[in-house]
Amino acid sequence: MDNWDEIRTAYHVARIGTISGAADVLGVHHATVIRHIDALEKRLATRLFQRHARGYTPTEAGRDLMAVAHATEDQFIQLSGRIKGLGETVSGELIVTSIIGISRLIVPILAQFQEQYPAVALRYLTDSRVFKLDYGEAHVAIRAGAAPEEPDNVVQPFARMRTALYASPAYIARHGKPASEAEFAGHRFVAADNDSMRAPFYRWLRAMVPERALTFRAPEPAALEAAVREGVGIGFVSIFSAQDDTQLVEIMPSRPEWEAPLWLVTHVDLHRTRKVQALLQALKEGARDWNL
Repeated sequence: MDNWDEIRTAYHVARIGTISGAADVLGVHHATVIRHIDALEKRLATRLFQRHARGYTPTEAGRDLMAVAHATEDQFIQLSGRIKGLGETVSGELIVTSIIGISRLIVPILAQFQEQYPAVALRYLTDSRVFKLDYGEAHVAIRAGAAPEEPDNVVQPFARMRTALYASPAYIARHGKPASEAEFAGHRFVAADNDSMRAPFYRWLRAMVPERALTFRAPEPAALEAAVREGVGIGFVSIFSAQDDTQLVEIMPSRPEWEAPLWLVTHVDLHRTRKVQALLQALKEGARDWNL
């Protein structure tokens, strides 16, 4: 409604009876109130008020307009209350996104969160692409690598993932176990198919191992880990995935420069809502028990 400001101004003039009183309530100059009244009367081609020394009295047309404006403003107030209420309750849809490699860690936390807040409908999206929080594609994002720099996002450190080089007993039986980096050129490695993969350990691998030794490539970490377990080659596996696994033999222990930081990312407009804050708290508490 293009002229809602004028109608709202007229409503407050009719309710209060004076230009100055309406101006105070609306937080505008009294000249703005007069301009809105004159423009609305011109638009409707009728007098809405009788002007007199004590102020403004609505005409019959003015009283009709006041009734409609009063009902409309009440509806806006109720709508505002409902929207605010949604932000103050832990209910409704909640979209979480992360890299697929940590889904085994995240899902138990989400399950416990939903048990605590059964009115929440969770969507957990795992994808290599970056979901746009400002477009509402997700409410909470768990991202790996360099700290996100979008200006409207709130970024908090979450955890650090350690990764080491592993091979299967079958691979070692066929090809042996390299004693040092100097022997890497004679071995077979699995690596990310994407040369621009942001993980620091894959950048290290490409710098240390000749291209011919990268004999198996895949775009997803799950496929690469499966290839290592099947004896296809030596590859990186996260510490939490490899612990207590007899089908993996450590070739080289984790190094600090291979660690990948994880970040909790939320949009500034939703960061303070109870729903988002409750999930952030649950994620932080759940991560305390991780052995990454």
